[in-house]
Amino acid sequence: MEDPSRTDNSPTAALNLEKIRSDSDGSMSGMVTGLFNQVAQGNPYFAAGGGLMILGSGLALARSGIIRLSGLLYRQLLVDLEIPSKDKSYLWFLEWMAKHPHRSSRHLSVETNFIQHDNGAVTTKFSLVPGPGNHLIKYKGAFMLIKRERSGKMIDMTNGAPFETVTLTTLYRDRLLFRDLLSDAKNLAVKSKDGKTVVFTSWGPEWRPFGQPKAKRLLPSVILDQGIKQSILKDVKEFLNNGKWYFERGIPYRRGYLLYGPPGSGKTSFIQALAGELDYNICIMNLSEANLTDDRLNHLMNNIPERSILLLEDIDAAFNKRAQSSEKGFQSGVTFSGLLNALDGVASSEETITFMTTNHPEVLDPAIMRPGRIDYKVFIGNATPYQLGQMFLKFYPGEEKLCKEFVDRASALNVPISTAQLQGLFVFNKDAPESALAMVETLKHPNHVF
Repeated sequence: MEDPSRTDNSPTAALNLEKIRSDSDGSMSGMVTGLFNQVAQGNPYFAAGGGLMILGSGLALARSGIIRLSGLLYRQLLVDLEIPSKDKSYLWFLEWMAKHPHRSSRHLSVETNFIQHDNGAVTTKFSLVPGPGNHLIKYKGAFMLIKRERSGKMIDMTNGAPFETVTLTTLYRDRLLFRDLLSDAKNLAVKSKDGKTVVFTSWGPEWRPFGQPKAKRLLPSVILDQGIKQSILKDVKEFLNNGKWYFERGIPYRRGYLLYGPPGSGKTSFIQALAGELDYNICIMNLSEANLTDDRLNHLMNNIPERSILLLEDIDAAFNKRAQSSEKGFQSGVTFSGLLNALDGVASSEETITFMTTNHPEVLDPAIMRPGRIDYKVFIGNATPYQLGQMFLKFYPGEEKLCKEFVDRASALNVPISTAQLQGLFVFNKDAPESALAMVETLKHPNHVF
């Protein structure tokens, strides 16, 4: 006979419900606890590891549930904004964040601005900007997590720098603040350039600011012969105000100007002052650049920054009767036909103001002189008696008597005098008109060093 006192430890052993009922306090939770204890303690498979497997599976399911729940909460409660480094607002945001007072950063990067002044002095300015990593800011009462990431594999092909992104995270209810933040960043960037002229140069397939924005040069500060400034300014403004007229007649909306004359006559200075007057920037194109090709030239001229004047200086040095002269240092891959197509070909840009300068217009090929490529040409020569007097009074206001004597003595030299020579003489004799008058003979020598 079976011994009724023997305990059956097989997995099929019947549960002792009476014992569970007697050990519990009568509540459902107590009965569940007793049931678990009897199963866990009386089942050899559970004791041998099956129970651990069940517990592990339960924990894994719980973990998966928590992850899904947190993801759901993240999607419902938080919102992200990604700003890639190729977007214009990327640098705006970094500059704004560097100056934002309510910021917590543990990762910083340094930006060094190196400025060499005309007198040879050097000014170095260090700016600490948010580096790769996590940052926390408070903007209009809302907290935002900023994550700046730098890719170690992806490279921005335009400049060779690693590809970067900045991700802003905040509560979903504060998502509308993103637009306000970007607007503030843009306004800060515009304000830093307000009243200044930005000079762009080509860098690979894009235009980049060259140095710091320069203070706008006032148009009255450039002394040209009578009527020249006014006639060019009138023509440019008339062009800018008649875009609809060009469109209705199917005429390409672009205008080319050629300023020619001897060196030091003020051609480039006038263009800089004109840009300041129009509130335009300047894009300088060097046709003798080593790696410049026809395709890249066409791409750059079709992607000029808005409100910019394209400046091609010393156009005669790049092309001379359609021949490339290695003796003169021209080793660019740009062909003469490539330049002509960029100026007025099928793929040429619209709404463009192009200024070209040259000291030797006689060597320019007739193909580049025709209308559509050069629409307005002006001779800017050496100083006339009018310019002599205007420049003297500009440096020494109220000295009309000395001004007349200076003009008479300078004109009597009977030699060409550039405005650059005059400026050098007046700068050397600051606040000393009598000394300037006494040194008028030095104007005989164009390369005289004071």
